[in-house]
Amino acid sequence: MANAGAALIGRVLIAEIFAYFGYIKAINFGATFGYFAKWGFPLPEVSAVLAVAFELGGGILLIVGWKTRPVAWLLALYTVIATAVAHRYWSYPSEQAFNQMSHFFKNLSLIGGLLYLAAAGPGPLAVDRR
Repeated sequence: MANAGAALIGRVLIAEIFAYFGYIKAINFGATFGYFAKWGFPLPEVSAVLAVAFELGGGILLIVGWKTRPVAWLLALYTVIATAVAHRYWSYPSEQAFNQMSHFFKNLSLIGGLLYLAAAGPGPLAVDRR
């Protein structure tokens, strides 16, 4: 049962960053929209809605362990896109480069955790139970 607990804790810890920041994006939707417009996303309002859905919805689904494998794949793809757009640390001024490099490598770690979750599944303490 120790492995089941570790799988649950790991899944929740991966999911919490998505759920939290999805919530923050939702309650500050005007700022979220502005952020997506600043980055030049097509249809920034639609992009902002999708970001909230992916982050908040996907985070919650991972926490409860429902549709874990496909959600983990989708969040991994979402994180690849977010990293490629917003955290190209080599293109930032030197005073911002280290902060952006930290986000870049944190996101690579998240992607790795999500891919592992997609491959291994949620563990026994999940709605999926596989």
